[in-house]
Amino acid sequence: MAKKIQAIRGMHDILPEQTAQWRYLEETVGNLFRRYGYREIRTPILEMTELFKRSIGEVTDIVEKEMYSFEDRNGDSLTLRPEGTAGCVRACLEHGLLHNQQQRLWYKGPMFRHERPQKGRYRQFHQVGLEAFGMAGPDIDLEVILITARLWRELGLEGLELQLNTLGTPEERRHYRQALVDYLRSHESSLDEDSRRRMQSNPLRVLDSKNPGMAAIISGAPTLMDYLDQESRGHFEAITRGLEAAGVRFVVNPRLVRGLDYYTRTVFEWVTDRLGAQGTVCAGGRYDGLVSQLGGRPTPAIGFAMGVERLLALLEEMERLPAGGDAPHAYMVLVGEAAVETGMILAEALRQQLPKLQLQVNCGGGSFKSQFKKADRSGARWALILGEDEIDRKVVSVKWLREEREQQQVAQSELAGYLESLLENHS
Repeated sequence: MAKKIQAIRGMHDILPEQTAQWRYLEETVGNLFRRYGYREIRTPILEMTELFKRSIGEVTDIVEKEMYSFEDRNGDSLTLRPEGTAGCVRACLEHGLLHNQQQRLWYKGPMFRHERPQKGRYRQFHQVGLEAFGMAGPDIDLEVILITARLWRELGLEGLELQLNTLGTPEERRHYRQALVDYLRSHESSLDEDSRRRMQSNPLRVLDSKNPGMAAIISGAPTLMDYLDQESRGHFEAITRGLEAAGVRFVVNPRLVRGLDYYTRTVFEWVTDRLGAQGTVCAGGRYDGLVSQLGGRPTPAIGFAMGVERLLALLEEMERLPAGGDAPHAYMVLVGEAAVETGMILAEALRQQLPKLQLQVNCGGGSFKSQFKKADRSGARWALILGEDEIDRKVVSVKWLREEREQQQVAQSELAGYLESLLENHS
């Protein structure tokens, strides 16, 4: 007996009962981004492995442990994208989008990391992200964060906490890095294995350790804020003033360093305590050095990404997802050969006249009773009935499936106008 073929662990099907919720979230996000002047970009899910090694950093968990990489038939090393920023930058450089111009871009799609699957963490997961290029001041940092705050309001999400930090410039981090390494060396015997390894290669990542046994050491470490110059401090303070003026509450978290090497200055996360261990639903920051790191001219940039699965889980937890799904507005019941022929043509005319109408026509025959069962299971609001009597009289019987109302008979020539009024009253 052949082995049953199933989806790969950590990679899930999104079934028809769920897709309406996904579309609601993606459309809400996309519409909001467009209102701020951001344009959509779509990049391949496969990129050269070198792109992520150079952008994310070779001494990161993503590159060291989590990427899906393989050699293709030409011997090139390719990787399923683990995040969206690097591919977006690569596309901008390849197509000249950053030459003496600013860009506001957004994207959506699947990402891939070989992690241990658990609630809110999958091997194929989906992100919606936003990137802004060519603007160095704190005003664009503020705009990007305000977009996220407005999204939570439009989705009806409450209780999210904004955590904010600054990583300074690379030069400031070099000075801080040495102070941090000196501190960690003085506690080397108490460091876990990962922290000892990172102490030399990427010491800031020690601050991002999730090991509870490291909490006391991390809390006593020197803070980067003490190593910032006046310009970096001013940049950060302008953002915090703007957030306060806009009424957006935040917490300064000096241990927030993010997991990718390309961040500079502003970093932020929106977190919740309603999703268990996977509490971050949106994260991002400024990455002024990444464009030049990938071969372009020095270009200031900032962006963020949010996990679609986590946001949907939060919306479900807070009962903020719309009801209804993908049910059609109406289901056409056709009894008899003449009704099938007439009904198909009538349905096409209705779809032509009413582009917003979602109309499902019974196919495959069946008795009047069995078709009504199908109509009810479809979730439609109304059944449009065509039988011999309706054909002879050139009418359609309209039956409400979700309300206790009297069945109506409507002339076929007037049906489009009748349904249009129903749609307006139920929109």
